[in-house]
Formats: sequence, structure tokens, C-alpha cells
Amino acid sequence: MWTGCARMATEPAMSAPGWWDPLADDQLRCIAVHQETHDVSSFTFVSPAGKHFRFEAGQYFLFDFPLGGDEESRCYSVSSPPTRPGTITITVKRVPGGRVSNWLHDNLRPGALVRAQGPRGSFVRPATGAPRYLFLSGGSGITPVMSMLREIADRAEPADVVFMHAGRSPRDLVFRDELALLASRMPGLRLVLLPESRQGDPAWPGLTGRISAEMLRLMVPDLAERAVMCCGPAPFMAAARTITAAIGVPAERYFEESFDAAVLEPPVHEPPAASAFKVTFAKQNRSIEVGVEQTVLSCAKREGIRIPSSCANGICGTCKSKLVSGSVDMKHEGGIRQREIDAGMFLPCCSRPLSDLVIDR
Repeated sequence: MWTGCARMATEPAMSAPGWWDPLADDQLRCIAVHQETHDVSSFTFVSPAGKHFRFEAGQYFLFDFPLGGDEESRCYSVSSPPTRPGTITITVKRVPGGRVSNWLHDNLRPGALVRAQGPRGSFVRPATGAPRYLFLSGGSGITPVMSMLREIADRAEPADVVFMHAGRSPRDLVFRDELALLASRMPGLRLVLLPESRQGDPAWPGLTGRISAEMLRLMVPDLAERAVMCCGPAPFMAAARTITAAIGVPAERYFEESFDAAVLEPPVHEPPAASAFKVTFAKQNRSIEVGVEQTVLSCAKREGIRIPSSCANGICGTCKSKLVSGSVDMKHEGGIRQREIDAGMFLPCCSRPLSDLVIDR
């Protein structure tokens, strides 16, 4: 007679899953879509090959989505924690007029395949120092710090976390119910939800308004001793950066993430003709001059040339373009693979011309 133990002993052990290879793998399958708020949804993906994902909380993936026959690239932070490696989840806010965010909400369903590259990014918790944090997020900028908090909860880390999340109104507070549940179960977590107004919820019992020095001093009296992890819209992060510095948070303990970075180059006086090259955008039938010390993207933006972009620092790969002719000096930070460079692709955001250029844009 077969016993349960004997049967288990004779069955072959399940092989361990492989790991996603950032240099080779680029296919993901959507397996779930969950609506978080009226205009925010989470999309969960697996590797079709059954591989697991190795990443750090706070990192992101660069996605390529098929929109109307063309591919649009966007960076999205992973909102799920690395402690659940079988899947990755991104959480996306529908933006009025947003080409990609609207497409995701309206079209991406379980079973769909998309291309993605990653993980990428350095917005991760510092490896040294006491685990005392202020997680400070605005709107959909909550996603990377939510990954961090979920990881802390899963690992039962003895971290001391003040989690302050701001939104337009109570109904716009992403992960509100889950945050409240975590706060009830994690002794080291203190939750501060900050809607700008009570609109839609006149019985809201908490604070309202925007972050300020007075509010942060009141809610986080030991702020100067904490590491600050901040993500949100550019104006929100600019305010957070100024306020926390004024309160006494050292620059080395302030960390932020953003995919809305502008072209952060100082104005450059018009160079003489010998120091500039002609750059032609074939599909838009436009030509501009780009100085030898200027990036292609910075000049294109000033002239109204349409190139999708996010980080402007050679990290995300959103502006990736085909170089039809000419050569550039490209100093990227991982936003493009060598095989793509070999195929004639380049990143305008971190490339300076070495000759006249023709670009397939």
C-alpha cells in the first residue's frame, strides 16, 4: 500500500525557477488588473518562461507598449516587493490626455504580452545606517516607496518608518486601505495621510493641506535624524527637498526618484558654425543645429521637435531613436543595450553630435 510519505518520496522534486536575465529577457505577460482608485490601477505581470524577478525595492522597468502600430516607451516603478519574486506589479494613474496611461487603463488585460527592460534605477534604501525613515510620496509617486514598505512588512524588519502620503482628495489616496492595515500590524510604522482638501469626503477626520516645514516638524519631530525617501510630481519633490534641507536633513540622507525630469542643462550661448552640426529629423522633416557641447534632446526640445523622454540622463531609455547616419558621443547610464547600439540605436538625451546627423524621428 502506498502511504502519503512514500508517494511523496518517489515523486521528482520540482526544479527551482530560473531568474529573469536583464540582458536577455524582455517579455512579460499580464495576469491581473486591479483598480486601486477611480483613476489608478495596478497591473501584475509574470515571465512567460516562468522566471522569477530579482530587483531592489524602489527600482523600475522600462516598458514598450504597442500603440497603433508604434511602440511607446515609459518607465514605471515596481509597486510590489522583491520578497514576492514570482511577479512584478506596476501601479499607473490615468492622466488626462496621457497616451500611454489611457491605453493601459483601456486596453491592457490579463493574457496580454508586453516588452520590458529592467530592473533599473538607484532609488533604493541606503545600505548602511539606522533603519529610520520618512517615506514621503505624492500622488502616484507612492509606488516605489510602497514597494519598500511591503518589503519591510514581509521581512518583519524592525524599521522605524513614518509614511506620509499626499493626494488631491481622500479618494485619490492610493493604497489607503492597505496602508491602514499595515499601520495596525506594524509597531514601527506611523501613517500620515494628507489630502489637499476634503472634497468628496467631508467627514475626513485627518489633516488637509500641503506639506510644509511646520507640518513636518510637528508630525516628524526627529526628521533630521531620518533618511528621507521621496517620490512624486516635480513641484512636490522640489518643495520636499527645500523643506527637509531647511529642517536639517543632510543631503546624503535625502533620496528622490522622478521620471519627469526636465532637460537639466545650463543655457548655452549659440556656438559658432564650426562648433555645431546639422541634425535632421527625417519623419518630421525638420532640421536644427546642435552644438558640440549640447545634447541632441536638449536642442530638439527647445525647437519643438517631438521626442518621447523621461529621465534626460541616459537611464530610462525612453528617448531611444534610430540613427540613420552620422556619429555621436553617447554617455549613457544603462538605458540602452549594446545590441541596440550595434543596430544603430542611440539615446538623444545623453548624446552630443560628432558630425551631421539624420535621425529616424
